[in-house]
Amino acid sequence: MPSFALPVLVPSLPAAWRPAASQTAYTRDASAYDTRTSAFETYRRRLVDLLPLTRGDIVLDVGCGTGLCFERVRSRIGAEGVIVGVDASRDMLAVAAARVADRGWRNVVLVQASVEEAELPVVADHALFCATHDVLQSGAALDNVLAHVRDGGTVAAAGGKWAPLWAMGLNAGILALHRPYVRDFTGFDRPWTHLAPRLDRMRVQEVAMGGGYLAAGTVPSREVPLAAGPIDRDDDRDDDVRGYGTRG
Repeated sequence: MPSFALPVLVPSLPAAWRPAASQTAYTRDASAYDTRTSAFETYRRRLVDLLPLTRGDIVLDVGCGTGLCFERVRSRIGAEGVIVGVDASRDMLAVAAARVADRGWRNVVLVQASVEEAELPVVADHALFCATHDVLQSGAALDNVLAHVRDGGTVAAAGGKWAPLWAMGLNAGILALHRPYVRDFTGFDRPWTHLAPRLDRMRVQEVAMGGGYLAAGTVPSREVPLAAGPIDRDDDRDDDVRGYGTRG
């Protein structure tokens, strides 16, 4: 039976605190995204560390943005593994593609599509959602991702959330920080609500004085095994990696 734990449950904030955000930030500010979010590198590292990664694993980075989690994931899975990064923003993926090219990584596949409609070319060992509030509120997006993660694979998520209602000053800062990147703040008090019932043994930890969270659980066993195959290996390559490409 899926479960999750959180010491303090916070009701939704008033509608005035939940403005719809403009998604132009993912286009206009793509080149500045890394700098603007550098203060959260600690939480990115902690998110990746929630995944029990081993060499050769296949990892879905959902809403990968500019690829800020790629390096830490790749350091764990090696050249034998594969990262599939999916994001709806062509501009953010352009920055991610430059990152991949600059480092010479040949085992990263980038998929430009909404998560709900993305054609994911793998059955992955694990998946991560880093600062992807709007994606986590979409049941269709979650179902598409989890359909491409093996039974028993770990799924981890991290991002911002509303702090307790009495922390008005903190919540004002949270609103200012996340407003450019969140389309709809519905569910921002418990961003993991739709993910929890889809996973086993889910646990949630509040961080940043209640203004953020880290969560992880495992994909339950299914009666019908997943049928999709992994990205083809090219055993003739000296570095034993799989192909890199971008879908547009």
